[in-house]
Amino acid sequence: MNQLFRRKNYNNNNHSSGLSRVLGVWDIVFFGIAAIIGAGSFSSLGEAVFRGGPGVIILYIICGFACGFTALCYAEFASRIPTAGSAYTYAYASFGELIAWVIGWALIMEYSFGNIYVAFSWSDYFTSFMGRLGVFIPAYLTCSYPEAHKAVLNGSQNLELLNAWKNAPLIGNLRIILDIPALVINGLITWLVYRGVRESRNFNNVLVLMKLAVIILIILVGIAYINVDNWTPVNTVTKVSSFMPNGFAGVMSAVSGVFFAYIGFDALSVLSEETKDPQKNLPRGMIISLVLCTVIYIILTLVLTGMVDYRRFDGIGDPLSFIFERSNANLPWMELTVSFVAIIAITTVLLVFQMGQPRIWYAMSRDGLMPKKFMEIHPKHKTPSFATIITGVVVGVPILFTDKSFILDFTSIGTIFAFVLVCGGVLLLPSKEKLPGRFHMPYINSKIIFPFIFLGGLFFFYWWQPEFFQTLMDWNHPTEGEFRISMVLFIIINVGLCILAFVKNLSLIPLMGLSSCLYLLTGMSHNNWFWFIVWFGIGMIIYFSYGYKNSKLNNDLNGDLK
Repeated sequence: MNQLFRRKNYNNNNHSSGLSRVLGVWDIVFFGIAAIIGAGSFSSLGEAVFRGGPGVIILYIICGFACGFTALCYAEFASRIPTAGSAYTYAYASFGELIAWVIGWALIMEYSFGNIYVAFSWSDYFTSFMGRLGVFIPAYLTCSYPEAHKAVLNGSQNLELLNAWKNAPLIGNLRIILDIPALVINGLITWLVYRGVRESRNFNNVLVLMKLAVIILIILVGIAYINVDNWTPVNTVTKVSSFMPNGFAGVMSAVSGVFFAYIGFDALSVLSEETKDPQKNLPRGMIISLVLCTVIYIILTLVLTGMVDYRRFDGIGDPLSFIFERSNANLPWMELTVSFVAIIAITTVLLVFQMGQPRIWYAMSRDGLMPKKFMEIHPKHKTPSFATIITGVVVGVPILFTDKSFILDFTSIGTIFAFVLVCGGVLLLPSKEKLPGRFHMPYINSKIIFPFIFLGGLFFFYWWQPEFFQTLMDWNHPTEGEFRISMVLFIIINVGLCILAFVKNLSLIPLMGLSSCLYLLTGMSHNNWFWFIVWFGIGMIIYFSYGYKNSKLNNDLNGDLK
């Protein structure tokens, strides 16, 4: 059993990194905005709005809190080893091999499957852009088969998906529907990464400014087209107008779309060794960037839901240009501008993620947990060639038979689960010596504070949504039954955490991160959990059949015994 948690030791001249400490608070803020305002802001907002309605802004606030606490846990993680790295690296040093494998396997979900969703979104913006230029691509060549099929079965209002199904050519009884732009951009990005394209920091800084400028422009222009009645739509079943037309369960069902917009913030944790006075500047920069991004997302969501009825965002992967289409605000110049910037920005995100995934496989292969083939370096291009090709295949093949909603849920549940492990793991870490110039998470005794926050929040929610608690044990409800079961489990687990906090004097920050991330998981359906378990089951089979026996640490241990 102990061998499952064997740790990798990193030594580097008494924790001296050699990196220059040049970053101040606002440098961290800018880096944070660059990491957070990425593909999610251009793509997953549509899915989030469709599921949760205007009330989804509540979920942005919850996600912002969860990400803030988790970011501090990642920073504590990073300060435990004397070298920069990924969450996989930190876990290997702090928790041991098995947890490192689980987090590495979750990172594969975040990078590879996240890129599938981003490729779908790129296709939507590209199609919109070309359409405004007068080049129309048949609808059945710009979406996936499951997406069009689901739109027909569910009575979707998305005319493009319905037309794709209606007009698709047939081979026997099989409709030919596939997303050509998504497949092409994945192939091109894979080829560029294989050839060895380097990321340009200056170019990325320009992109950050472009993205922020376009978002501000969307807000300023969109305000004039807001219809406030769209903020309190009428529920088709109850015939009641509400800010949350699908109830609080509906808002929580949007957790994947909302959380996806924050993916990337964990990159902030690696900056501690380049930050001036990291003990103060790193947490301040993280919190400011998360607050600013949350405010931007809330305003942007209010503009989107005010301009267009939330039900029309079904299957929309290009929400920021969609609101300016002919059927909505009908502003061609805005649709062109937003689509153009989105195409460039999302292409860069695809490139960065596609570069990151092979390097995770490379690191795991170097540690012996994956076959040595993943360490293969191209003699000319000096890139992890085999791992890059496999990444392209892993991203490309599912584009043919998955849809946006499934990929979004699949990506988010794996990443949130990894955050749960990180926050929970930090609670178990022994205290460390405070070293000058390194981040050290402040210890706040949660003995009284956490039970007060949790129980106080529970009473506030009961006051705000009393009908929810009155039906909490009705698990047979067709739409809210699963969420109610998840909430009961969440409450039971947090009561247990309250007891542990009181008895063990646990640290408040990781405990709040753990609780808030667990809450985000209540929005996942049984289908999400099924595929999540299947994915991690495959991961465990690979680890115990190959990684455990071929681990470099295992071989070193056996060598020492001999």
